[in-house]
Amino acid sequence: MANHKSAAKKARRDAEARLRNRSNRSTLKTAVKTFLALVASGKKDEAAQVLPLTQGLIDKACRKGVMHKNAADRSKSRLALKVNKLA
Repeated sequence: MANHKSAAKKARRDAEARLRNRSNRSTLKTAVKTFLALVASGKKDEAAQVLPLTQGLIDKACRKGVMHKNAADRSKSRLALKVNKLA
């Protein structure tokens, strides 16, 4: 339990940020799973259409501080490689 007024406020802010981050992370993970399902089923055209949307969500997560910049870049690169490998 917080002993100071400022510590109590920090705890409240952290709780709100945790919920926001969890929401962003959940949305991102759902989009990536949808994309990977398209790749696994071999639907290159649909996967290519969904790729920019998924990469945009990764960029958003990076901007919001949910994901590190290098991790975001690595994820986007790996998703693009998966689409390019499809015949």
